[in-house]
Amino acid sequence: MSRSPSPHGGWSSPGLNTSYDNGGRHSPYVKGSSSHNVTWASAQARSAEVKGYPGFTPRNQGFFGKHFRRISTSLPFTHGDKEKLGRGRPPANKMMQLLTHIGRTLWRLRKIVALVLLVLLIPMLRNSNTALRRTWRRSPWLGGGSKYVVILAANQGGGVMEWKGPREWAIERDSVKNKKKYTRNWGYDLEIVDMSTKKRYAHEWRESWEKVDTIRNAMRKYPHAEWFWWLDTNTFIMEPTYSIQNHIFNQIRDVTYRDINIYNPLNITHPLTDEYLDPETRSLVGDGKIDSVNMLVPQDCGGFNLGSFLVRRSVWTDRLLDIWWDPVAYEQKHMEWEHKEQDAFEYMYQNQPWIRPHVAFIQQRQIMSFPPGACGEKGDDPNIHYQEKDRDFLVNMAGCEWGRDCWGEMYKYRQLSNHLNRTYWEKFKDGLSDFFTRKVKKEDKKKN
Repeated sequence: MSRSPSPHGGWSSPGLNTSYDNGGRHSPYVKGSSSHNVTWASAQARSAEVKGYPGFTPRNQGFFGKHFRRISTSLPFTHGDKEKLGRGRPPANKMMQLLTHIGRTLWRLRKIVALVLLVLLIPMLRNSNTALRRTWRRSPWLGGGSKYVVILAANQGGGVMEWKGPREWAIERDSVKNKKKYTRNWGYDLEIVDMSTKKRYAHEWRESWEKVDTIRNAMRKYPHAEWFWWLDTNTFIMEPTYSIQNHIFNQIRDVTYRDINIYNPLNITHPLTDEYLDPETRSLVGDGKIDSVNMLVPQDCGGFNLGSFLVRRSVWTDRLLDIWWDPVAYEQKHMEWEHKEQDAFEYMYQNQPWIRPHVAFIQQRQIMSFPPGACGEKGDDPNIHYQEKDRDFLVNMAGCEWGRDCWGEMYKYRQLSNHLNRTYWEKFKDGLSDFFTRKVKKEDKKKN
């Protein structure tokens, strides 16, 4: 475009001058020009005044525009024309290209990768002693440990009526430590209760009856738990790798029986034959459904044993605990009931028909084995006494305070449990130690 000096001053721009120049008047926007001579700059300025902002802003104009452009072009996920043409950020090195390729491949195979990680993670959770494993086993949707509460009696018969000696303290310490380790491993709750003698009534000491009231309090404290396992102080879990679920409830039909005639040391008449009772109560096995069982009780040579038993949260259990703890029955029979709350439950089982259909008897060694001296001096009854070859679950030193050494028995079974549950590395070290010991003995014999 040719430009020549305007006769009115300034420069003439053919094509940009309009018919509103009117020849001789100067424009207020351009010095020396007509007032109606609209130039490019004046039109742009007037448009900005009308719109309130510039109509056109060149690229990279201003401080922020330049820097925002530099930041955006440096991002790794930017896909602009400059990137495609190779004029953006410098090309990535081979390592970055390899990592990008690996990341994209893993994303395409994300479902398979997630499945493989899950398969590898499950054994780690089952075998590693971590808080993550406890969370896994405790979860109601995975391990289900939160459904079980272990209630451990402590300080039984000591500290109030009589002083506890060093052996009693040692027994209680080992028993509590054993239950804490077991419940922590499987995600169960542990409720340690003080069974020191308390004056529940103004005229009587009601020692050992408190377990009934304690179970009720535990049910209030753990509202989401389903089963409550009572354990006496003189008990020791021999196999901490056995969970309650796998050891009992996953095979409950095989390890329990409803018909007490299978093993009936008390010679209780069963079933009841009164015509006014419903068919379920007059049946040998109740309704025959496992879901109706609300209590698991072992029997020893003398009858029911409540040193280790399980009760389930239910309306039936609430009714049982109410009647069991009722002071009316206690007042009438406590002089006859030598074994206190245990004899009281046996009496209710015999005389109150509604109890029988919801009670199942569990094989004694499945939940509580006896050491020699309990139910026979020899300790050779395969249905009652501990069998090392079968790796019995728990030992109850029942009656050890009557002429036996409670601490000696607790120490013996604790050492045996540690030996049976050694790790592979501990077994390897013990094997080496035995090998060199035998070798030294042989050399000594040759010298002699």
